[in-house]
Amino acid sequence: MRTPTAMIVGLVLCPCGLLLTLTGTLAPSWRKVSLVPNQPMDLVWEQGIWDICRERQSTHDRLCGQADELGYFEEVPVRVAQGLMPSSLVITLLGLVVAALGVRCWQEEPRHLLAGVAGLVLLLSGLMSLVPTSWYTHELWALPALPGSTLAVGYSLVLSYLGSCLEILGGLALALSFHQCCKEHRAPKLSPSPVLEPGLCSTIGAYSNPWDVLKDERDGQYWRNNPPCDSDL
Repeated sequence: MRTPTAMIVGLVLCPCGLLLTLTGTLAPSWRKVSLVPNQPMDLVWEQGIWDICRERQSTHDRLCGQADELGYFEEVPVRVAQGLMPSSLVITLLGLVVAALGVRCWQEEPRHLLAGVAGLVLLLSGLMSLVPTSWYTHELWALPALPGSTLAVGYSLVLSYLGSCLEILGGLALALSFHQCCKEHRAPKLSPSPVLEPGLCSTIGAYSNPWDVLKDERDGQYWRNNPPCDSDL
């Protein structure tokens, strides 16, 4: 049996979403802070959920591990992202393992129930990564920064958004397997028709009850004494 299209879509989108979310979680570029007062014009600060880096765009000198002097990591959106993003990655890996067991591309029939459960798990992981990215974006301009600085969205936040959406779409595609599972349970199970032995049909179809035949007819005496008329033929 060919693998259903919905399962193929789910198995393609979810790993892509996992890679994007992993990159967005580890890369320190959720927010860019530029044009900082009393700082060089080409100096850019990149803030992630684990680290803060500074880079001189003219020389491309990059230095990470900067001190958090404004209490950036103590803000609630950053703390929530530090907890939910790694949890989302672990749940995504678990969902992909369950999906691989449910789809079973190397077998004749996929396990639709198991694939549907994997879709729900991947949908949950996508929502878990979408919540902190959305909250961080909403509070982007409220997080601590030096007055007069220019704030912008970093590429890590964009990748986290895209990865979350791909995981949600892939999870929904795999969750469609529940429909096929319900159809299989509702379909009536037909019992196999019995196979008759050769010659049995003629025996079953023939009427052979000797008690319904008169004694004279059984002996042939009746036809010898009373020849058949035209109406009997």
